[in-house]
Amino acid sequence: MFYIILAIIIVDFVLERWLDYLNGKKLSTELPEELKDVYDAEQYKKSQEYKRANDRFSLITSTFSFLLIIGMLLFGGFNLVDTWARSVTEHPILVALIFFGILAIASDILNLPFAIYDVFVIEEKFGFNKTTPRTFVLDKIKGWLLGAVIGGGLLSLVIWFYQLTTTTFWVYAWIAVSLFTVFMTMFYSTLIVPIFNKQKLLDEGELRDEIQKFSGKADFKLENIYVIDGSKRSTKSNAYFSGLGAKKRIVLFDTLINDLTIHEIVGVLAHEIGHYKKKHMLTGILTGIIQTGITLFIFSLFVDNPQLSMALGSEKTSFHLGLVAFGILYSPISMIIGLFMNYFSRKHEYAADRFAKEKYNREALIQALKKLSSKNLSNLTPHPLYVFFHYSHPTLLQRIRALK
Repeated sequence: MFYIILAIIIVDFVLERWLDYLNGKKLSTELPEELKDVYDAEQYKKSQEYKRANDRFSLITSTFSFLLIIGMLLFGGFNLVDTWARSVTEHPILVALIFFGILAIASDILNLPFAIYDVFVIEEKFGFNKTTPRTFVLDKIKGWLLGAVIGGGLLSLVIWFYQLTTTTFWVYAWIAVSLFTVFMTMFYSTLIVPIFNKQKLLDEGELRDEIQKFSGKADFKLENIYVIDGSKRSTKSNAYFSGLGAKKRIVLFDTLINDLTIHEIVGVLAHEIGHYKKKHMLTGILTGIIQTGITLFIFSLFVDNPQLSMALGSEKTSFHLGLVAFGILYSPISMIIGLFMNYFSRKHEYAADRFAKEKYNREALIQALKKLSSKNLSNLTPHPLYVFFHYSHPTLLQRIRALK
C-alpha cells in the first residue's frame, strides 16, 4: 500500500509537469486572426512574460509540495503528527481535529513565503495586485477561522457518525454534506462573502435599467444585483451568479463595471443568466452530491483497513490516517471524474454563450470576453491537452468560433 501511494504521488507530479511543459511550448509569437485585436504587440509580450513567470513559480511551489509529502511518507511525518495529537487526548474526534489542525497550520506556514511572493512580487510586477499587507494578514486569519469552524465541524460530524454506526456512517455523512452544500449554495453570498468583501446593491442608473430590461426580456426575475469591491485585492475582473430561488443574485466586480461598456456587462450577465435558465447550477449541485455519495461509500469499504494507517507509518488504525491515505489512493479516480466534469462544464459554457447570443447580443459578449482576456493577461494559445485536463471553460478562440 505504501508503494502504491508513493507511485500515485510521483506519477501525478510527473504528469502535471509534462502538461505544464507542453503548455509552455505552445506559446506562439502569432495569434489566430480572430484574436489579433485582443492584444497589441507590447501587451501580448507582457501576457507571455506573465505566463512564464507563473510557470516558473508553479514549478518551484509544486516541487516543494511534492518533496514535502514524499518526505512525510518516507520519514514517518504523518505518524509523528498522529503521535503528537494522541499525546494530548485519546478522544477520536479531538485527535483528528488536532491532527488535521497541525497539518493545515504547518502547511500554511511553510507555504506562506510563496503566497507572499505570488501576491506582492508577481502580481505586483504585472500591475494586478491591490492587496495591502493588512488585508493579506486578515484574509489569512479569517481563512484559518473559517477552516476551523466549517472544516472542523464537518469532520467532527462525520467521525461522530462513524463512531455511532461504523459501516453505515457514509449514508449519514452524505446527507449532512449534501444539506451543507445546498445551504452554502443558497447563502454563500450573504454569509461568507461579507467576511472578506463589501457588497452593495447596484445603484439606479443606465446599467441597472439595461440589466432589468434584459431580465424581463429573458423572463428572468432578478431584483438582487450587487457590486463587490474586487478592486480591494486585484485589478482583475469577474462576475458570478449565486443562490437559488428567492436567494439568487448577480454579483459584479467593481473592476468589471470600470473595464466594460454597459452592453458588454449585460452580455456577460446574459451568459450567467443562461447558466441558471438552463439549470446548470442545479445539475452541478446534483452531480456533486452524487459524486460525494460515491466517494463516501467507497471510503466506507476501506476505512477499517489497517493497511491504510500502516502505509503512513502508524501501527494504530485510525479514521484520520485512513482518510489521508484514502485521499491519495482515490486521487486517480478523482482525476478521471474531474476530466468528465470539466468536459461537461465546457459544454455548459457553450450553452450559456448561445443563450447570451440568442437573447441579447453576440458582439457584446465577444467584446467583453476579449477585454477580460486582455485585462487579465490570459494565455490565448494553451495546449489542447492542457485544456482537456485543466480547463473548465473553453478557450477564448473556441468560444468566439462557436458564437459565429
